[in-house]
Amino acid sequence: MYVVHLASVRLTVSGFATGHRNRNLAALGQALDEEPLRRVLLLGDLNTAAGDRELGPLTSRLSSAQDTAGDGFGFTWPSAFPLARIDHVMTRDLPATAAWTLPATASDHRPAAARITA
Repeated sequence: MYVVHLASVRLTVSGFATGHRNRNLAALGQALDEEPLRRVLLLGDLNTAAGDRELGPLTSRLSSAQDTAGDGFGFTWPSAFPLARIDHVMTRDLPATAAWTLPATASDHRPAAARITA
């Protein structure tokens, strides 16, 4: 099981800074390549939308629970009126049978949830 909270995209004088987060994504992809266990569960705040091409190191190795078994879009951010799914539940050889978001909490994100079968 991997529990992840990646760096946020930051607005700088020269534009949006995503380098730190993207390096983390590449390192996670490498760790997954080296993971000896067949079954993998990765969950957490990846601070990037499901369609972001930078998520490729994960989406090429794992399945999104929301994409395979989810109800609705699974948007988690911002909590008050979610417009993007930046919190994810992803698996390898662990089928998701359901995925959803939970009601807002004190966080600026809504929690993502999934039912996984072993």
